[in-house]
Amino acid sequence: MSKKSKLLESLQNGRELTARQIASTYRVSNPYDLVHRLRNDGERIYLNQRTNSKGVVSTKYRWNAI
Repeated sequence: MSKKSKLLESLQNGRELTARQIASTYRVSNPYDLVHRLRNDGERIYLNQRTNSKGVVSTKYRWNAI
């Protein structure tokens, strides 16, 4: 199973991941390229900003099923 398909499966299962989490979990040096390739394959992957209770903003990738 490729890194691209593992990432897609993880996102389809509802996980939201930051670029740093993608890089460390799937051992890729450029997580943005991996997401870009999935988007070019027609997958609906969005980058959402989340703010926690302390006001810290993080951006996470998520997959959207229509």
